[in-house]
Amino acid sequence: MLRNRYIIDFDSTFTQVEALDELVKISLKNNPDRDIVLKQIEDYTAAAMDGRMSFTDSLRERVKLLNADKKHLSELVKVLRKKISDSFSRNKKFFEKNADDVFIVSGGFKEFITPVVSTYKIKPENVYANTFEYDENGSIIGYDTTNPLSSEGGKVKLLRELNWEGDLYGIGDGYSDFQLKESGLIKKFFAFTENIERASVVKNADHILPSFDEFLYLNNLPMAISYPKNRILCLAVGDVSDTTLKLLKKDGLSIRHKSSFEDKYIKDVGMLVLGVGEKISASKLKGAIRLKTIGYFGDSSHHLDLDLCTDMGIVVFDDPKHKVDNVLFIANRMMDFINRGSTKNSVNFPGLKLNTEANAHRLIHIHKNVPGILAKINNVMAEHGINILGQYLKTNKKIGYSITDVDTEYDKAVIKKLKEIEHTIKFRLLY
Repeated sequence: MLRNRYIIDFDSTFTQVEALDELVKISLKNNPDRDIVLKQIEDYTAAAMDGRMSFTDSLRERVKLLNADKKHLSELVKVLRKKISDSFSRNKKFFEKNADDVFIVSGGFKEFITPVVSTYKIKPENVYANTFEYDENGSIIGYDTTNPLSSEGGKVKLLRELNWEGDLYGIGDGYSDFQLKESGLIKKFFAFTENIERASVVKNADHILPSFDEFLYLNNLPMAISYPKNRILCLAVGDVSDTTLKLLKKDGLSIRHKSSFEDKYIKDVGMLVLGVGEKISASKLKGAIRLKTIGYFGDSSHHLDLDLCTDMGIVVFDDPKHKVDNVLFIANRMMDFINRGSTKNSVNFPGLKLNTEANAHRLIHIHKNVPGILAKINNVMAEHGINILGQYLKTNKKIGYSITDVDTEYDKAVIKKLKEIEHTIKFRLLY
């Protein structure tokens, strides 16, 4: 049976940063010319990644400027381990389960790549990268120029040498990654934009990945969350702080900022952020069938139909005093709900503060507050042999809010049964 292989770039893809940039920050820490050298290296990197300069020339000029040794490389590894891209980090299990099929192919260097990716169970023999050359004191003086990855079109040359069978999928942010698609050696090229978006690369990609979650979702592969956050439309209406929007965008959400709640967004909006004084009609709310949460700057009670929101399973957070120095309050509450299911400080839901549960799957069930719902949820779990790790239920006069953490993979049959429980308002797979 032919295998799928996942070919992943390292710099600005697996990690949030360019490793050689970070290495210069370390090696020239006390050098007064550090910022000048760093800017030169960044320019060489950008020129190669955009396709404006050959990779060979770019790499040669960058290595000349490093002034680094083996001790600096050890420090670099510690830095890079803290700079893993968020969506790769939260999907660590994918790499552990697919260790044979994940390959790091990079114009970077094995000396720092291998120890970083090894914590994700990626095998050393699955790392294809350059290697440094040193003098007798351990200082970097160059690199192995016979390695195909040290030259222009190196990734293409390498894959031709490897001559792998099966479907190959390439994930990266730079021009050298796009060259794999151009060569016809890979089935699809995915432009990874979580850390940086290069127009020259994006326009030629088969698909754009705002996160690794998107890749797993598109290819029906197991992932840490049930639905990529970049697919959740977060609509901001009116006077909403840029600081708030930047925080939500950093969390991976798809942001739109408009002066009014336009009809074209009604059916698709998943999160709604409203500036002070904004009003949303009941008819628009009723049409927002995907809406999960609303954040309101100010007192929402005179501008939203809170009873309707509750009946629809929409969690509302507001900031009645609308403190100028509290611009992150609403965004943080909304993200806590989207990421963990927390409803603390909600104005219409029973308050529940939750932490993320490691090695578990979280199921959210919103229902009318009638007796016996929790028993029905547990009966479904028992019928399918699912072990419950933790369970939380809070109610108010109108609704019940139930959280169930389980330690086994859920299947479509379980989901269908939970949704079919009488008096269910909304059901959501969180992670």
